[in-house]
Amino acid sequence: MQTTTAREAFGSRLGFLLACIGSAVGMGNIWMFPIRVCQFGGGAFLLAYLLFVGILGFTGVVGELAFGRAARTGPMGAFSMALAARGKSPRLGAALGMLPVLGSWALAIGYSVVMGWIVRYLLACWTGSALAPQGVDGFSAAFRSVASAFGNNACILLGLALAFAILALGISAGIETANKVMMPLFFLLFLGLALYMAFQPGAEMGYRYLFHIDPAALAQPETWVYALGQAFFSLSLAGSGTLIYGSYLHEGEDVIGIAWKVALSGALAAILSALVMIPAMAALGGPLDAGGPGLMFIYLPYLFQSMQGGPVLAAVFFAGVFLAGITSLVNLYEAPIATLQEKWGMRRLPAVLVLGACSAAAALLIQGIVEGWMDFVSIYVCPLGAGLAGILFYWVYGQKFVREQVQKGRMRPVGRWLEPMTRYVFCGLTLAVCILGILTPGGIG
Repeated sequence: MQTTTAREAFGSRLGFLLACIGSAVGMGNIWMFPIRVCQFGGGAFLLAYLLFVGILGFTGVVGELAFGRAARTGPMGAFSMALAARGKSPRLGAALGMLPVLGSWALAIGYSVVMGWIVRYLLACWTGSALAPQGVDGFSAAFRSVASAFGNNACILLGLALAFAILALGISAGIETANKVMMPLFFLLFLGLALYMAFQPGAEMGYRYLFHIDPAALAQPETWVYALGQAFFSLSLAGSGTLIYGSYLHEGEDVIGIAWKVALSGALAAILSALVMIPAMAALGGPLDAGGPGLMFIYLPYLFQSMQGGPVLAAVFFAGVFLAGITSLVNLYEAPIATLQEKWGMRRLPAVLVLGACSAAAALLIQGIVEGWMDFVSIYVCPLGAGLAGILFYWVYGQKFVREQVQKGRMRPVGRWLEPMTRYVFCGLTLAVCILGILTPGGIG
């Protein structure tokens, strides 16, 4: 088994912060947030979303970072240590910890298929074929062809090859370096797109959707339910990815300071995406109730086609989406790779190769059912993993241990808010996400 003394670490605070931001900025921010804004009250939804991002950032993100740093291992080892500290069976902890690891891997496999779509459209932007179809029906048929079973093998493998090349280089040389380049570039690309959309005739209608606060929408339970789900999933709380990154964090770093920056950046990415998509859809009369893959791969390309400079806009858009996707994909695969290293004694490169081969085979096989696959994992598995991590850290370890771990690297004492916010509010919200996700058709994320 790999010892903690041989464990890799991030080389800088900025690199760690950007890696955590990269894990949080993903498809949930880009293709789901804009449509949730339009479906559930515009500014009312945005207000509720920001409130939940703040709460979850200061509780869930803090907890997973501190839990990982305290354990210096992945979910299986961390969960085992928490139960062993209370005289309980570490084997039970390892079994419980396997759930978020498998959840992370399963979600990564589904995400790999989506990344293949993004690679396909990005390459098509450079060849000029991305905007070639005629009408919405033409774009829809083109996407159905790409998303069909075994319809996009080469691009899926290309995206996976890049992700696993980054992972093979390790924590500092691979993950940290990639995020230092990709995350600033993502924000620059989407900021440029947002500024361009601001000058399109009719864009002001989109801003009204985004920023107008309707009191009636604030009073609707659905606004708060879906805002909670959006905030939860956009911060990548699953008991795996953030926890494993925390295990590479130096003792002297302030997890609260990191957590609020991650939460803020995730929210900014979501708002930037909305500032690109909603004004574009409003300016050209696109359907503001079309969400998910259809928004990104059908309606937006169709709208770009009719805009001046459409091919360039499409290329910039899919380049930005690719950067956000690849950084999230790397994070999802890191927990299972670390588990192979720690629990089965594998070196990093063999672990990357084994997991890469298995993941590639699985991703190719699930192309035709990827939407159901990802819904199942995100609705049922990921919230349960986050809930287990929260209970084990905040309840099983105990208040004294938690406060000591959160206080590390922090100059000012942590306030009295820590215990009630983490033990009751966060764990209660996580339970609500689990229950509401099961009861709500299609989930709430």
